[in-house]
Amino acid sequence: MKRILDSEKLNMIGPRVKEARTKAGLSQKQLSEKLELLAVYTCRGSISRIENGQRAITDIEIDAISKVLNVSLDYLFGRE
Repeated sequence: MKRILDSEKLNMIGPRVKEARTKAGLSQKQLSEKLELLAVYTCRGSISRIENGQRAITDIEIDAISKVLNVSLDYLFGRE
């Protein structure tokens, strides 16, 4: 099945991930390392592509990112 995209962005939470990561004082590498402690293996380059909307993100990654950055899923999706 083909994906239906209405824009060039592959995810909608990238800018919020970057904002929360920056507020938490973490580099992309540090975020990647903290995700690894939760058994979510997302390299620094993937974090960059997620933040820029150039990479799709799984539900497992979204959940882990919200835990590491101590933000709600609603925050990441821009609902608060």
